[in-house]
Amino acid sequence: MDLSTDGSTVVEVFRLGVRGARLTYRVSEHRLSGDVHPDDLARRLAGSGQVDMLHSTSWRFDAGRIVLTYVTLPDPDPGDAVELDPATPLAAGDDPLSPSPAVADRAAVAAHACRHLAFLRHTDPVIAATAQRQPRLWELLAGFRPNVAGKV
Repeated sequence: MDLSTDGSTVVEVFRLGVRGARLTYRVSEHRLSGDVHPDDLARRLAGSGQVDMLHSTSWRFDAGRIVLTYVTLPDPDPGDAVELDPATPLAAGDDPLSPSPAVADRAAVAAHACRHLAFLRHTDPVIAATAQRQPRLWELLAGFRPNVAGKV
């Protein structure tokens, strides 16, 4: 059985920031090529000299390509970023044998990443230490119900 795609893998990085009293995100993406490790490409997309943390949060199949999602913070320039609502619904498949949602827009992907970080803040000492360096941003992340991947 041949399950190959066109071989296209994309790395996307969600930069989380604060504008006023709202959590924001901006996205950068680039196709992965050659022997480049996805973490290395994500660091370049994040602008690693300006961020406290980079974390891989999810992957999905989207329009014939695999998309590897990372989240980074803080966003050094959230001026043109999209505001994120903690009430953004969880994207999930509607069949136990089809876990992928039919559609996962960027707001849903960003909200998933925020829920993931809110969970890790309580379970991962590295993430907990990062949270202490960005208290305002993590205060807003706390508004997202902490969760592991998928529905529990």
